[in-house]
Amino acid sequence: ERKSTRRHAISIGATHYARPRARSTHAADAFRAVRTRDPANMSSAAFASTSRLSHTARIGSSRHADAPLRSFRSSGVAARHGRRATRVVAAVAEPGTVAAPLTKEDLVDYLRSGCKPKEQWRIGTEHEKFGFDLKTLKPIEYDAHVKKLLNALVDRFDWEPIMEKEFIIGAKKDGQSVTLEPGGQFELSGAPLANLHQTCAEVHSHLYQVKTVCKELGVAFLGLGFQPKWSVDQTPVMPKGRYRVMKAYMPTVGTKGLDMMFRTCTIQVNLDFSDERDMIRKFRTSLALQPVATALFANSPFCDGKPSGFKSLRSRVWEDTDAARTGTLAWVFEDDFGFEKYAEYILDVPMYFVYRNGEYHDVTGQSFRDFMAGTLPGFEGQTPTLDDWEQHLTTAFPEVRLKRYMEMRGGDGGPWGNICALPALWVGLLYDSKALDDAEALVSDWTPEEREYLRTAVTKDALQTPFRDGTVQDVAIEMVRIAKEGLTRRGANEENFVDGLMDMATSGVTRADEMLDKYVNKWGMNIDKVYDDYVF
Repeated sequence: ERKSTRRHAISIGATHYARPRARSTHAADAFRAVRTRDPANMSSAAFASTSRLSHTARIGSSRHADAPLRSFRSSGVAARHGRRATRVVAAVAEPGTVAAPLTKEDLVDYLRSGCKPKEQWRIGTEHEKFGFDLKTLKPIEYDAHVKKLLNALVDRFDWEPIMEKEFIIGAKKDGQSVTLEPGGQFELSGAPLANLHQTCAEVHSHLYQVKTVCKELGVAFLGLGFQPKWSVDQTPVMPKGRYRVMKAYMPTVGTKGLDMMFRTCTIQVNLDFSDERDMIRKFRTSLALQPVATALFANSPFCDGKPSGFKSLRSRVWEDTDAARTGTLAWVFEDDFGFEKYAEYILDVPMYFVYRNGEYHDVTGQSFRDFMAGTLPGFEGQTPTLDDWEQHLTTAFPEVRLKRYMEMRGGDGGPWGNICALPALWVGLLYDSKALDDAEALVSDWTPEEREYLRTAVTKDALQTPFRDGTVQDVAIEMVRIAKEGLTRRGANEENFVDGLMDMATSGVTRADEMLDKYVNKWGMNIDKVYDDYVF
């Protein structure tokens, strides 16, 4: 994915990356050695498997199955966590050489290969925002705005273009990537960084560049979790093949899938784990607390120009998107949860597509297990690569998602301060051992029924959601306190990043509450005013 000249576009399939996919008990060692470019870390069998096999580069976005080119996954420019991936040009197997089909063990080892020592843990922050025309307030369109904005980032700020066929659909630079969601939502996937100061500076730099170009194009961006005014039908569709497949499929499995695709924005953070036990503890704790984060970051109260009845409509939409790939995953709290159990779950998530020869082939509803067995309809005799597995992992949308890292997915899109605060909250809770102990204890006696209740109830009432003898506000105060103490113990002067969250938790007033009050008492029930008050 290196450009030969600054304007030479990245093309799908032009470059290959060595990643092991042969049947081997050494797979996890091989993954680690490939990322570090250190053959000494490999057993001879693992090294042999990596040297003879390769996988085609891909492009995309995590929420919508655009597997790679995210800052927190391997890429040709900067592998996640700052380590460079082995790069081989035009690697082709010798005639007659056939790689062994993937086994379930390979898929589990892929997840396990994310384990790393604490000193290598990093923070990867992602955020999305709604673009709009300053004159009409309508969503930005591809030809009139998006294409010009992306090309300007390339021309003026030295980003590298990401292409799908003749369309520029993103850009990348220094481990960061800018990608497009289905309705033109603009997403920054930040580089894997060591501390929260770097994360917030990265966001500031990105917003400066985007705003510089936007002024010339007559557009701006809105920091909300749900499109406040325009319908799905009024939202332009971006020219990405995967979205064509998903747009046709979503209405067959839920009533809100198109809303999710075209009318939502989120902030999320991607975090590491040291081993399987550490992953399990962090996954369970963060999954239980995800509704509390949803309440704290509630920032999507409007729909179709008026209050929707929900403070986090974005989160509510996920409840009727596709039950086969969303939810709170009650089985995560069972004794046998681990990498293998998660791999089994993903194997049973219905497929969206198979990417071959520059095309996204619709296999919606089909089984990845059939793909592994060589019996996938339309692809009989073919078996998946690890690229296919990596992409399939991104087609599940639980509140916490596991890859070779964990994604915290419960927060609405919002302003710059929220983009800094959300990673701070989870870093404080999960990257300090005492804080993780305290957070784990906070949720240790919550029942499956309570966890499911919270997921649904906070979308409507946010911090005022009744819970046990009080409200979610009480839990949020304790959650932020634990996070702040954890950040203090990290010793990087990061604790101030959650001060705004503590103010919100103690007051019980979220950004959604503020907006609803303004709608009645300041804006005269004119939704257009939101574009003035909540623009980046």
